[in-house]
Amino acid sequence: MSASDSVAAAGPTHSLGGPPREVSAGPPAGRSSGAGGRRRMSRREKRNLKVGLLFISPWIIGVVVFVIYPLVYSFGISLTQYSGMQTPTFIGLQNYISAFLDPLVRTSVGNTVYYMLISVPLGLVVALLLALAMNRNVREVAIYRTLLYLPSLIPMFAMSFIFIVFVNPQFGIVNQFLGLFGMPDTNLLGEPRYAKIVIILMSQLAAGNAALIYLAGLRNIPSTLYEAARIDGAGRRKQFTAITLPLLTPTILFNLITGVSGAMMVFTEAYIMTDGGPDNATLFYMLYLYRNAFSYGQLGFASALAVLLFLFGMLLAGLIYWLSRRFVNYDVAAG
Repeated sequence: MSASDSVAAAGPTHSLGGPPREVSAGPPAGRSSGAGGRRRMSRREKRNLKVGLLFISPWIIGVVVFVIYPLVYSFGISLTQYSGMQTPTFIGLQNYISAFLDPLVRTSVGNTVYYMLISVPLGLVVALLLALAMNRNVREVAIYRTLLYLPSLIPMFAMSFIFIVFVNPQFGIVNQFLGLFGMPDTNLLGEPRYAKIVIILMSQLAAGNAALIYLAGLRNIPSTLYEAARIDGAGRRKQFTAITLPLLTPTILFNLITGVSGAMMVFTEAYIMTDGGPDNATLFYMLYLYRNAFSYGQLGFASALAVLLFLFGMLLAGLIYWLSRRFVNYDVAAG
């Protein structure tokens, strides 16, 4: 065998005196790459993509029609002076400037933040206590779960009328109960310092929804962790703080987000029970937005308030998700 035949049999190496030559490999078998090295989709993958888009098309249409379009339209209207009857007149950012200068906007923001800071943490605790009661291993637990969840099924407007009767200063059950402790009859909805408290306490009757989500989280915690803790001598309080609470943090985060979202949009209770009074003590942000849109005929200004609420909600949700990295635990999964 000659020297040239030996070199040819050994395969391509490099030329004499030059850099080594790399052997380029083609695309893997069964795959074809297009421009830029991207793999082309096979006919089956294209078909699966079309079928998947077809199945989620109702959701896509719903988001576009009921979320994206109203948001874009509201932003456009917020830049105009518009009453809903005449042609909108472009005024730029004047509605946003007026919103920051309006004292009632500041009052409504303060009332809403006050409601949020008290109602949401209280609701998380009440829902967790209900979930712990629902999680008891007793024969009648199904009845208890139904009774504890039942108040959350009552529509809020109906619950508002019921509470008006409950806190009636003359024959309401609340004043009769307070009278047992020597307290005089008080118009709780007519006092600025009590009206928000009544609405906050009434909102806890809807804690059954969050309690069911907590219950699902409790049932998802492996029982082997509690068995190991009992063997190590941990009591119920230690088991709750070291096992239950850390593993419920994803559920707490979900209920926190939904609670904050609901607190920012509180409307029905104040509209029915107090209409924003007394002395604007229950004038929440959504109620003031509603008044500007449908009572005062200032749709442009109301749209600006809606856009500001959306931006604040997105900012607050992002802040909560950022802070959640410090306390949410995803390490242990159910066995």
